[in-house]
Amino acid sequence: MFGMDVDGEGIRASADNILGFMIPFAYFVGFWALKGRTPGKAVLDTTNPIAEAPPVNGVLQFFTGPGDSLLERLQASVPAAHFVKAFSCVGNALMVDPKLPGGPPTMFICGNDEAARRQAATLIEQLGWEVEDLGTAEAARAIEPLCMLWCIPGFRQNRWDHAFKLLRAS
Repeated sequence: MFGMDVDGEGIRASADNILGFMIPFAYFVGFWALKGRTPGKAVLDTTNPIAEAPPVNGVLQFFTGPGDSLLERLQASVPAAHFVKAFSCVGNALMVDPKLPGGPPTMFICGNDEAARRQAATLIEQLGWEVEDLGTAEAARAIEPLCMLWCIPGFRQNRWDHAFKLLRAS
């Protein structure tokens, strides 16, 4: 169903109706808009709005603020695409078949197109994750900063082998 390539740079997935990418944000909008490959397709947005500035005491700096997200900017730039925020708060080593002592981690996703979120959820579950669908693109305002939290142990203690898990009372 899906074509999948996993390498040291991350995941690139493609199928008739879903695309994945792991490239710096600055290259994304022009590349996909020129290629014209996004109309009607689900596009996994794995990017983060990391500023061109060093971390401060292990904390990344973003070029977006609390009332804005990179996903929302991408969707506005390429309105024919169905963006789904995913894989933006974990390193590439754990993106496929994450084997962690606490069981499968949780991938938080969001995007404006419900069908695209369902497609993304199916792929993410096939890759060994639990999925928590947080709804529309505005939820990326909360998902993207998880990257900051995920990176702190890496920058401070060189620990990059972790992921988030949503714990439920029932």
